[in-house]
Amino acid sequence: MRPGTRFILMIMAALPALGGGVGSASAADSAAPRVLIQQFMFAPVTLTVKAGTVVTWLNKDEEPHTIFSDAGLFRSGAVDTDGTFEFKFEKPGTYHYLCTIHPRMVGTIVVE
Repeated sequence: MRPGTRFILMIMAALPALGGGVGSASAADSAAPRVLIQQFMFAPVTLTVKAGTVVTWLNKDEEPHTIFSDAGLFRSGAVDTDGTFEFKFEKPGTYHYLCTIHPRMVGTIVVE
């Protein structure tokens, strides 16, 4: 193995555990779709899932956050560090959400 190859392989293996970055992801990327809350961002910002899927948000920040649907479909209480919130998306559509404590934190779930 060439020098540096092992390091690159370790980084690539760690990416799914980091929520796939801040771009977008599909539920096919992991068995249990989740959104990580870290560094005052939702990651991925956009997640695409099939109807009937339960999405889990996991807070990895040191501060509490909320998950609030701008359409009023779901609303968490304050989710503390290492806490989770789950919601089952039954119908296709595009669902926008934010953290009511930190309103600049926004995300989208696309349900097919």
